[in-house]
Amino acid sequence: MKPEKALIFEMSRPGRVAYSLPACDVPESAPADYIPASMLRSKPAELPEVYEVDVIRHYTELSRRNFGIDNGFYPLGSCTMKYNPKINENTARFAGFAGIHPYQPVESIQGALELLYTLQNDLAALTGMDQVTLQPAAGAHGEWTGLMMIRAYHESRGEKRTKVIVPDSSHGTNPASATVAGFETITITSNERGHVDLDALRAAVGPDTAALMLTNPSTLGLFEEQIEEIAAIIHKAGGLLYYDGANSNAIMGITRPGDMGFDVVHLNLHKTMSTPHGGGGPGAGPVGVKSRLIPFLPKPVVAKREDGTFYFDFDRPASIGRVKAYYGNFGILVRAYTYIRTYGPEGLRRVSECAVLNANYMMRRLSNAYEIPYPGVCKHEFVMSGRGLKRYGVRTLDVAKRLLDFGYHPPTIYFPLNVEECIMIEPTETESKETLDAFVDTMISIAKEAEETPEVVLNAPYDTVVRRLDETQAARKPVLNCSCG
Repeated sequence: MKPEKALIFEMSRPGRVAYSLPACDVPESAPADYIPASMLRSKPAELPEVYEVDVIRHYTELSRRNFGIDNGFYPLGSCTMKYNPKINENTARFAGFAGIHPYQPVESIQGALELLYTLQNDLAALTGMDQVTLQPAAGAHGEWTGLMMIRAYHESRGEKRTKVIVPDSSHGTNPASATVAGFETITITSNERGHVDLDALRAAVGPDTAALMLTNPSTLGLFEEQIEEIAAIIHKAGGLLYYDGANSNAIMGITRPGDMGFDVVHLNLHKTMSTPHGGGGPGAGPVGVKSRLIPFLPKPVVAKREDGTFYFDFDRPASIGRVKAYYGNFGILVRAYTYIRTYGPEGLRRVSECAVLNANYMMRRLSNAYEIPYPGVCKHEFVMSGRGLKRYGVRTLDVAKRLLDFGYHPPTIYFPLNVEECIMIEPTETESKETLDAFVDTMISIAKEAEETPEVVLNAPYDTVVRRLDETQAARKPVLNCSCG
């Protein structure tokens, strides 16, 4: 083990300076109450005193402990960690986009408004919806926004519908968002093929059904072949069909949720449109709706006048109100707009085709080393099970830990919950065959280690900054202060 380096506070020595402050923008003649006395410091902030070179080395070292899509293959199933093209970053940094202020007059931001208006229409066309809001700041935020519009729609019709149905393979955010929106969630089981059980669905619907939340393809990477019948069951009961767009990377340019019968859609732009993912944000989760839900969209809506100019439309009496400050995370929306313009309709379809091809290729190669609970054609991701390794005392968690020694971020494990010892892999469309083969070879080698030398897998990882943690203690008694390294 390498010796731990001193932390920035431990390196502090009096008199060392590594900063230069800008000129004070508060005039010396400012009134005494310009800054309230209660907000003034009584003593200097206790900041470390270090040289600039020490600060640079400290944060550079920390950055090397991070793993991101620019470092290597990141097959995190369901999360779609796809490469972020640098042209998106360059566009978002254009002065006309990066330098504007949300309080500027609309006359001075016509270019930005045109971008938002065009992106709304692009996403509506891509999903088969009639109108889109770009306000929500994340996928789960989009779920909540869509559910609030569903609630407002039912209430406008004088109906009190209190239940939202979710499959047992749904994303964990679905029942959480429904609960936050004031609904009760009803979970239905999947059938033996991993699809929605139609008999269970028929038994669950009723006059209190507000919506069914569905991901298609599902979290298992399977396309719901009976989606039209599912939609008919929900609509006959008076409910609405909500599309979780987390897996849109498998269907772009091929099919559309609106054509399947969905009434509300959210998209995760970090998954589908290659905007940055993780780190706490910012993000974007646009929501599209069919015409009957347009009155309830969050306000303001970006609209276009007859003379071709753009404006914020606040005159929407049935709106659920604003769900995000200003109009969403604009820089993220610029990146998504750039991605769409770069690829175009044919390119977006090609993205989906390559994502599906990569997933099926990996699934077939891994099928001899790991169990495939739902064999057949998958979409953009697939689910394996490591339960066969339990006879050697090895679990999926151990396989994930061992992967770290080979420089890979592990795939999603233990989710979805309806697959024992689950391993969910999503290669995305951006990885080469060489990268896929190298990862598959590593997974096969770990399965062989589990059989022949299980102690090697059980004690992994070996080459990380921190060795294996006590998972229980880490969850129950986390050490949160900086002195832990």
